[in-house]
Amino acid sequence: MAEPTDTRVAVYIDFDNIVISRYNQLHGRGNRVQKVKDLDPKDPATAKLLEEAKVDLGAVLDYASSFGTIAVSRAYADWSVAVNADYSRQLIERAVDLIQLFPTVASGKNGADIRLALDVAEDLFRLPHLTHVVIVAGDSDYIALAQRSKQLNRYVVGIGVAGSTSKALAYACNEFKDYDALPGVTIPAPVTSVELSQIKTRRSSKPRSENDIAADLLVRALQLGQEKTDEEWQSSAGVKSQMLRLDPTFQERALGFKTFTDFAQALEKIVELDSGTTNRKIRLRNKA
Repeated sequence: MAEPTDTRVAVYIDFDNIVISRYNQLHGRGNRVQKVKDLDPKDPATAKLLEEAKVDLGAVLDYASSFGTIAVSRAYADWSVAVNADYSRQLIERAVDLIQLFPTVASGKNGADIRLALDVAEDLFRLPHLTHVVIVAGDSDYIALAQRSKQLNRYVVGIGVAGSTSKALAYACNEFKDYDALPGVTIPAPVTSVELSQIKTRRSSKPRSENDIAADLLVRALQLGQEKTDEEWQSSAGVKSQMLRLDPTFQERALGFKTFTDFAQALEKIVELDSGTTNRKIRLRNKA
């Protein structure tokens, strides 16, 4: 059962915008493109460039979840285009609704900005419990949408690619985050295989890989919490809540631990606990 005070987040992704922006950010010189359909993944050279510019939608959704429970998540694109189709499984696995948009004019523009804006407006009136709106795009067309969402008393978060984001859009949001700075895209302290080997299974029947996944989940939750609060020490209960937002299937008991504290203590090479207070705190262990 959801926490009664939990915030509700709606995420809207202008998919073509974010994919093209990332591609142009890394390969703009001599390879700049205007439309996703102009990229042919069957061409070996283009495929290599696309792989280098691959967008981690998991990092985007994880960051959105740090504001609260994701209640609405939609990605807008022409999913028949090969480049977009390659991302469909990643999005479906995260329960993102894929909104199909077909080109409506000869230029190939699919009207994602109009459809996205209409859906946001409808959702804000239809779903009054939504507290946060996350717009994943950098297009100046979304300035009015961000402003109107704030007028309707929603907290607006923008996520875009550096170099392809309207400065005015960033100012129209309550806060704006560069894609490159999202935890998981640029990880300050990645977990090493040596550290992961320190995990104690404590009679767990689960394979080692699931313990590793749980460790990565804990690290990501702590990184997101530190990103939002700028505090190293975080509430153990809050960290577990964030882990469940990232992966609702997480269960410390399924990994062989009686409590979340036992789970965290087994990762002593990665995190440390402060048991000197009533509200137990946890943080990532500083690297030498």
